[in-house]
Amino acid sequence: MELTAPIDAYCERIGTGFWAEPLNALSNLAFFAAAALGLWYWRRGPARDRPSLYLICLVAIIGTGSFLFHTFANRWSSFADVIPIALFIFAYFGLALCRFVGLSPMAAFVGTLAFVAASLAAEPLLASQLGSSSGYVAGLFALYAIGGYLVARDHPEGWRVFAAGGVFTVSLAFRMVDLPLCPEWPRGTHFLWHTLNAATLGLLLVAAVRGATPEPR
Repeated sequence: MELTAPIDAYCERIGTGFWAEPLNALSNLAFFAAAALGLWYWRRGPARDRPSLYLICLVAIIGTGSFLFHTFANRWSSFADVIPIALFIFAYFGLALCRFVGLSPMAAFVGTLAFVAASLAAEPLLASQLGSSSGYVAGLFALYAIGGYLVARDHPEGWRVFAAGGVFTVSLAFRMVDLPLCPEWPRGTHFLWHTLNAATLGLLLVAAVRGATPEPR
């Protein structure tokens, strides 16, 4: 596998230069804004728990990795893009099972492993209809499932998680229409995927921080 092999997968990229995708690259600033929002809540909250802080740092890493991918646009930078996103999805799922649903750490771990397996199994099945966006469908359903469960139980963070699912739905739609709309919209819509993804992650960070309980000292 050639790690420096170029990747041209988005409407905005029409050349090989570092700034060939300016909107796609600069829109990653939204992830740093989401991380800053999460950190603001974390520093003012009573818990200041480490899992929430790790997730905040991971959102900043997501912004960095995505920026690298949309500037270098090659194989190694694609790994820097997708790996932190996958880590956040699975880590947040496990945290939600513990913090919001109330499962034990062991049960949440087993549940997360099952979610990983289901995600990997579903992706190739959906790829023919959704392309590279198929890998995000499991995360979308998880947001609605956990958010809906929490809303039904009147959990204070339920609507925030459910709303994150709604924002992510629109975000995923913009990702999917980037290439089909390219002839009419040469700048593409992928930058809106970044912006709305950041809003999704910001909602989830706030929910994680607000749903934490102070650790015993």
